[in-house]
Order: sequence, then structure tokens, then C-alpha cells
Amino acid sequence: MNDEWISVLMQLRERREPCVLLTLLEDKGSVPRNGGTKMVVGLEQAWLTLGGGNLEFQCIAIAREMLADGAAPRTEHFNLGARLGQCCGGMTAVLFEPLIQPQPQIIVFGAGHVGKALVSLLATLPCHVTWVDERQEQFTQVPAGVKALHVEDPLDAVTAAAAQSYFIVMTHHHPRDLELAEAILKRGDYRYFGLIGSRTKRQRFEYRLAGKGIDARQLSTMRCPVGLPDVKGKLPAEIAVAIAAEIIAVYQGAA
Repeated sequence: MNDEWISVLMQLRERREPCVLLTLLEDKGSVPRNGGTKMVVGLEQAWLTLGGGNLEFQCIAIAREMLADGAAPRTEHFNLGARLGQCCGGMTAVLFEPLIQPQPQIIVFGAGHVGKALVSLLATLPCHVTWVDERQEQFTQVPAGVKALHVEDPLDAVTAAAAQSYFIVMTHHHPRDLELAEAILKRGDYRYFGLIGSRTKRQRFEYRLAGKGIDARQLSTMRCPVGLPDVKGKLPAEIAVAIAAEIIAVYQGAA
């Protein structure tokens, strides 16, 4: 049996990317592949094949739906006839096994002192971290596993982020914070949004954001001041610990 799927799973585990392992359990009559054939499906890419055609297309769609929903393993049966768009005429069953559960996608805007302390903490957690700043010279020490994104317009990173992402805004420029806050709140599909600043900053931002059409319910989801209130302190490391602790509480609660 071809063991290439094992190498694929090992690479995905190293990158902490979720996937579904598909296995043909049985076959009757004429089928494109024999029982035991495997395929691996990720969020954006697929490896190996079950034989192609509409069967494989439907299996990929099912696998990605399972990744989005956090579904448990299950078996699906397929008749390879005209209704499925297959000319084989046989029957097969496919086992779908979700592996390497999805991990939080965290985007940190700002590479100042607090941003550096926070990213260093987040890099030790089971999550994917993207670190965004216009100033390339700020990325002097990027922790292993962290994606440093030097962009001319950080708003592009908001647009590109996946649904249910975690956003933390702490740039060096209040107008930039406001632009990012507006873009994130208007998306509305985030799992968490934290904005560094005082209660006075929050009040000022709420007034301006309300004027841009963002309602009170949506504004209530913005964490500002950001971080667990019981973790106090003004040092960058202390602020970073408070924010990381709050993020941990959110994703553990989701799990």
C-alpha cells in the first residue's frame, strides 16, 4: 500500500494545519480505486486521489465542511452511477477522519514593545500567529512559527484573514487603530477583537465608529481595554500576559 499519505500527515502536523484523512473502506463492482486507497484534504489543498471525478469532488466538499464544523469521524456510502456523474456503476464507502484540529488564527497589528512581548508569548501556544506592521525594521526578532507581514496597508490583512480569526490591534498610530477597528467590526465574523487603550480611548472610538454606521451591539464585542482585568501592570510583558490570558480563555471556551 502506498504510504505517501503518512508523509503528508507528518508535514501537516509540523505546520499545525487541520485536515481530514479519507479512506475507501469497501468496493463493489467497478470502482475507480480499490479499498484502502487514501486521500488527505486540507482547508485549501488536497493530496493524493480517490480516483477523481464527481466522487472525489463530493468527498472534498464533505471533508472541508467537516473542518469548518469541527465534525466527528463518519462514513459515507456512494453509488457510482449516473446520479453521481460516474460511469463505473459500482458502490463504495468512504471513511472521513478529521485530524489535527483547527487552531486559532491570530493576527496582531503592531510591532512595538507590547506587540513584541505579546507575539513572543503567543508563539508558545497552539495557534497560528500573523504579525503585521508597515515598518519592516520593527521585525528584528520574529519567533519561530510566526508569520511577519510587512505591508503598506495593514487593512489588506483584515480583508485576507479567515473567518473566526482573533484580531489584536496595537499599532503606533491612533488613526490607524481606528481604521483597523472599523474594518474588523464591519467584517463581523471574528472570534475575538481586542484593541489596546484606555477607557477614554474606547469612548472616543465608540463615538467615531457609531458615526460610521457600527451599532452598539457590534461595538460591545470590542475588547477595550484589552486583556483580563485581574492581570494588572503597565510593563509590556504584564500587558502581554493579560492579553494572552484573555485569548486563551476565549479559545478554550470555544473548544
